[in-house]
Amino acid sequence: MARMRAVDAAVLVLEKEGTSCAFGVPGAAINPFYSALKARGTIRHILARHVEAASHMAEGYTRARSGNIGLCIGTSGPAGTDMITGLYSAAADSIPILCITGQAPRARLNKEDFQAVDIAAIAAPVAKWAVTVMEPYLVPMALQKAFYLMRSSRPGPVLIDLPVDVQLAEIEFDIDAYEPLVPFKPAMSRGQAEKALKMLNAAEKPVIVAGGGIINADASDLLIEFAEVTGVPVIPTLMGWGAIPDDHRLMAGMCGLQTSHRYGNATMLEADFVFGIGNRWANRHTGSVDVYTKGKKFFHVDIEPTQIGRVFAPDLGVVSDAGAALKMLLDVATEWKTAGKLRDWSGWARECQDRKKTMKRKTHFDQVPLKPQRVYEEMNKAFGRDTTYVTTIGLSQIAGAQFLHVYKPRNWINCGQAGPLGWTLPAALGVRAADPQRNIVALSGDYDFQFMIEELAVGAQHKLPYIHVVVNNAYLGLIRQAQRGFSMDFEVSLAFENVNRKDDPEAGYGVDHVAVAEAMGCKAVRVRRPEEFAGAFKQAQQLMKEHQVPVVLEFILERVTNVSMGTEIDKITEFEELAEHHEDAPTAIVMLD
Repeated sequence: MARMRAVDAAVLVLEKEGTSCAFGVPGAAINPFYSALKARGTIRHILARHVEAASHMAEGYTRARSGNIGLCIGTSGPAGTDMITGLYSAAADSIPILCITGQAPRARLNKEDFQAVDIAAIAAPVAKWAVTVMEPYLVPMALQKAFYLMRSSRPGPVLIDLPVDVQLAEIEFDIDAYEPLVPFKPAMSRGQAEKALKMLNAAEKPVIVAGGGIINADASDLLIEFAEVTGVPVIPTLMGWGAIPDDHRLMAGMCGLQTSHRYGNATMLEADFVFGIGNRWANRHTGSVDVYTKGKKFFHVDIEPTQIGRVFAPDLGVVSDAGAALKMLLDVATEWKTAGKLRDWSGWARECQDRKKTMKRKTHFDQVPLKPQRVYEEMNKAFGRDTTYVTTIGLSQIAGAQFLHVYKPRNWINCGQAGPLGWTLPAALGVRAADPQRNIVALSGDYDFQFMIEELAVGAQHKLPYIHVVVNNAYLGLIRQAQRGFSMDFEVSLAFENVNRKDDPEAGYGVDHVAVAEAMGCKAVRVRRPEEFAGAFKQAQQLMKEHQVPVVLEFILERVTNVSMGTEIDKITEFEELAEHHEDAPTAIVMLD
């Protein structure tokens, strides 16, 4: 037992729980905690330029590797409110991050003190737990509970708020007597697995919908083995993409209104039984429930009891960790196959493979300015199977999901439900901080990139190299496409005549992303024509290795390109743009079969 400040005990607990990196911004009310970090020197700190960005860095850090929990730190008041978007993003996608904020002294709470706000109350709806710790000895105990909650059942974020006098108070604490709590994870029983497989055996055209819970549980290998033993095709959700390699014979494509494949939607519409594991039936995946569920039976496994039946009632639901469920299902399925009790779905699987081979979208366009589809085609050529893509929202992300390829779990790191603009850049920095060796490619439209463009300086300062692909059409492209339903194109153009780019052919595109990136201490390459692709990808990779900073790879796109999407999975509008059109007019289209 030793006498120490509560914040010194807090840092010891963080070490014991496995924390080795933090993202944040110091300030008066959190400086005692920072003094404890400095005194120990065991936890790397990366200084963000914005506290919201620090929360997204923490999320990228968590998502990059199994067992990671990103730590975001900020002072009182606006630092905590800046974290709310990060907490929401993490909670929505079942990602654990720990946010620690400073707070005014206890005696000054509820007295409108400078930068004093009830951040625990504000954060409560978007966190598994949010608390202002009012007793010094509860600081290490609150952290113990926080890590237990973040790891148990459905993972999620926690916020701990520390009044400055609580931080500074001395307590008796023995770190040698401290042990992390064993997290709770429900597990499927054999009886439940047998019921599920009886339902599967009754189906003629079954599919497995593989959600992000499989990746959270590090159960991708079990998923693949279960699919191979049963012979059932797999439709990953956006959050589950990478759980089965894109080129696996049983990977049947993604289903959905936007981030989907033509063959994935077609297979889902043909299926008569859906085996959902670790997914949440998100509306961008399902469209309307009536269309999605028509003619099908459903089995649903989720770690969170209230997730089962939240969107629609399955024919059978089981509360279980995805990994535990797949292990039990695999054991029973293997026994049944050996005994000849498992149905043969090889004919159905071949049908799904045939759709995958034939139902493609066009990508090879030679136009200048560039079409986005061609950019993704070239990215597939330039980047290897082990590439990790980081992205958030917009036409860039939607088209990326339609055209790129992912082969491994945690190689598609996407803010799925919340989709805040600006998330991509700081999240990519967090992924890099978690893994110095990984091949990281971020993908942004120009507006997502501009939202938190200041964080490029963090990558330069802390030597966090990665390639950031920016597809620039000087538009809020997704909103512009959505506005077609209102026959308008209103306040979504980012184009203006930049007076500092008078001799630049892209002066009318407004912001000079190359100049901004270089001003931030990074490197940048601009691509205008198809024949420049190969050289630009090679140059970007060389610059990144040589200088160990982020490299921006900007592609100048035509102003307007519509990307395939629709209001129902059976009503996706497929666009093929004609070669000639006025750059500011809605693109002429022909409808594909």
